[in-house]
Amino acid sequence: MKAELDLARAFALEEDGVTAIEYGLLAGLIAISIIAGATAIGGGLNQFFTGVGNWFSGITVP
Repeated sequence: MKAELDLARAFALEEDGVTAIEYGLLAGLIAISIIAGATAIGGGLNQFFTGVGNWFSGITVP
């Protein structure tokens, strides 16, 4: 009986699974941050290059 209790106690104190879950959550948060940043920068770059394109379209070459 003591061996089963010791085994159950060791299983309850095991932290490897918790660490894996923490790393998974951290990787997910980093991915969300990268996607949000790329989306924000992408919109700004689109506006910038649209403005540059409009500026060049107004130039006539003699």
